Amino acid sequence: MAVTQDSTSTLKQRNVKASGSSEATAPTLVAQTGKTWGRAREIGILTIIGSYITVLFAPLFVVYMWVSCDKYQCEILGPASKLLTYDLSDSKSWIAFLTDDFFPKPTAEGFYLYFGWLFFQAALYVFVPAKIGYGQETPAGLILPYVVNGLRAWFITHALFIAGSIGLGLFPASIIHDNWGALLISANVYGFFLAFFSYVKANLFPSHPADRKFSSSFIYDFLMGIEFNPRIGKWFDFKLFHNGRPGIVAWTLINLSFAAAQYNNIGYVTNSMILVNLFHLIYVLDFFYNEDWYLRTIDICHDHFGFYLAWGDSVWLPFLYTLQSHYLVRHPVDLSLPYTGAVLAVGLAGYYIFRAVNHQKDIVRRTDGNCLIWGKPAKVIRTEFATSDGKTRKSLLLISGFWGLSRHFNYVGDLMISLAMCMSCGTGHILPYFYIFYMTFLLVQRIFRDQDRCQNKYGHYWDQYCKAVPYKLIPYIW
Repeated sequence: MAVTQDSTSTLKQRNVKASGSSEATAPTLVAQTGKTWGRAREIGILTIIGSYITVLFAPLFVVYMWVSCDKYQCEILGPASKLLTYDLSDSKSWIAFLTDDFFPKPTAEGFYLYFGWLFFQAALYVFVPAKIGYGQETPAGLILPYVVNGLRAWFITHALFIAGSIGLGLFPASIIHDNWGALLISANVYGFFLAFFSYVKANLFPSHPADRKFSSSFIYDFLMGIEFNPRIGKWFDFKLFHNGRPGIVAWTLINLSFAAAQYNNIGYVTNSMILVNLFHLIYVLDFFYNEDWYLRTIDICHDHFGFYLAWGDSVWLPFLYTLQSHYLVRHPVDLSLPYTGAVLAVGLAGYYIFRAVNHQKDIVRRTDGNCLIWGKPAKVIRTEFATSDGKTRKSLLLISGFWGLSRHFNYVGDLMISLAMCMSCGTGHILPYFYIFYMTFLLVQRIFRDQDRCQNKYGHYWDQYCKAVPYKLIPYIW
């Protein structure tokens, strides 16, 4: 993603220096397109149909993947093959399949664990000391403060989990694995509730009315969200909390619990499980260490809060991003030393690229482009754009260093890490490779969404940028 940052670093300075700069080197044409950047307002029939399909079938897909592992040893075609043995013309047969072979069973313990987890993470979010970070300017011209204490919450959570399970023996370390099906039901209940609540809130009592976006379709508004930054009070931000806390804090905790389950089953933890836990740990700790940086990514700066994020953060992320550890409980894999080294090299190289690319963007943002990239002065396009409050703002588009190779070279590193996570499971089954297929689809989709958003936002300047950096992802290929 291109660097987009106002030419000063604080809220007061940004508002004062909204126009005019002796450092500007590009024409002072403001991108006027008749639209405000952000979520789409105009949608077609195919988008509406796709929205219905997503809301209806995404939850079923997650359940299908759970069933594949829980009852069919992670054979991805197992549930489908079982379905063919039922008489599909008989409604009772369908009901028997869904209740006996498909849907997990809800339990009281599952609900206690899940909603206790939510309240505990909310308490950490509210009460753990935090620094305050600021997001980028919204389409309505707002710059919002965020509570940035995710790293402390992560350490507190994992320390208490390890102390309670291994140290004091209050519960088994495999408790998440042991209740995985019931937790899936509980997470879906909460995810749907949160999505509907967010839709109602956006219509009746929005946090920032000027940043709402409506379309002509209920299902699209429900899926993609209406409110940009829904909040409870001034500080409790829905997007930052739900993505980071019940989702990403849980990521490494889930893997740890599945590693414990593998140990219970075979008496040791395989090197493949260790690799999966290591890669996910690096990814998660990097996220929280750079949580302030996350405030300027597409999730916060572009996405509105609807089913896509509400249910996705509650269900899709924790249940599908951890499929590798679920698989390795069923299929323990002992990797050879050369293969382990190769996978480790791919993952660490991907992480280096991911972090180095984003570091270049951050240093250009912090210095207003007055810095060195690869030993040379940074090359930037200085832009102006209009927000919906009628004011003119400034930002930078970096066109040197990694960002001169492609517009989304950070995604190359992201995909390398994702591939290493999957390769850690060996080559015996396709299911643990779901993550790399999904991440490729997700990031390519984001590239196209970013293209539309930035074209609307920057207009003439974006055309200059695309001419300077013609490749979207892989240099000289695409």
